[in-house]
Amino acid sequence: MKVRVISALVAIAILVPFLVMGGIPFAIIVGALSVWAYKEVLDLKKTHNEIPDAVKVCGLFALLYLVLGNYGINSLDFAVSYSRIILPLILLLIPTVFYKKDKYTTKDAFHLLGLVYLLGMIFNLIIVIRNINVYLLLYLLCVTVFTDTFAYLIGCLIGRHKMAPTISPKKSWEGAIAGLIGGTAIATIFYSNLVGDFSIKVLIITMILSVVGQLGDLVFSKIKRENDIKDFSNIMPGHGGVLDRLDSLSFVIFVYVVIIWFI
Repeated sequence: MKVRVISALVAIAILVPFLVMGGIPFAIIVGALSVWAYKEVLDLKKTHNEIPDAVKVCGLFALLYLVLGNYGINSLDFAVSYSRIILPLILLLIPTVFYKKDKYTTKDAFHLLGLVYLLGMIFNLIIVIRNINVYLLLYLLCVTVFTDTFAYLIGCLIGRHKMAPTISPKKSWEGAIAGLIGGTAIATIFYSNLVGDFSIKVLIITMILSVVGQLGDLVFSKIKRENDIKDFSNIMPGHGGVLDRLDSLSFVIFVYVVIIWFI
């Protein structure tokens, strides 16, 4: 626990100044995190074949283009362009022509494309939402952090009914409900004081995001379970890797963007 707390404090001390500054400094640190996350998914040996080094470089270039190609945008309406979608397709599909079928196949290419698009969207949206409103990004972080915190604490104290024992044995329905209540309450209070006015709509959206965050956590836990690993990496002792910290947040951001576009 001591290592976990110290590691978290160090991470906060490093990241908060960039979050406050925003702009290019924040985009650079997010880009660096995306590169490490890319390494983490490439290190998963059971979900894909070994990717040739030249293709890994192409994938990295495509990823950074997705993440940083519009680092100054402050509207979700302009977050995606055809050029940013097409370039990864070109960079990762064309090389299949030049490799033998057992070295780099179209199956490998589409798998890598999925990873690049997933990571590209996660980290790009973090930048765009920060540009829109730093408190909006902090609100989404509140949803995930406090949902996870309450779920963990209550789950440890009174958790009896396992939620998904084959994926994440420590998660319980008691913890999930506590996470939903605690995460929704604190995040809604934060939103109402620093982002916008309180409304039933905000409360409902926050509840939805809390549930989705827990499901996102399970999705990434399943990925780890399928690869027989505990953490994606050990960049943060006691916490794991970049993707271990962004599992819930990624799905919360995705669903928040979908909700905003439809209401």
